[in-house]
Amino acid sequence: MPAIFGVILGTVSSFISIYLGLLFIRVLLTWFPNINWSNQPFTALSQITDPYLNLFRSIIPPLGGMDFSPMLAFLALSFLQRALAPFAASASMGF
Repeated sequence: MPAIFGVILGTVSSFISIYLGLLFIRVLLTWFPNINWSNQPFTALSQITDPYLNLFRSIIPPLGGMDFSPMLAFLALSFLQRALAPFAASASMGF
């Protein structure tokens, strides 16, 4: 059973890494105002990342035209990934 737990935690950690990459791309693309977010692949990227970012936008509203919510979103996911890492390592080793 611990091996399955390790695989699940490893999969969650990999998912978080991929999602952090998608968030990073989403934030970088906001620096280009000429991007049409109604075209693919931008629509898909927006649909994947915006629900998570909206959670933090409700906590930290944009200040002076700057949206600081992605920083909190990155911190939360990074903290979760680092918190899961020791458990994934110990579960995969069978402890």
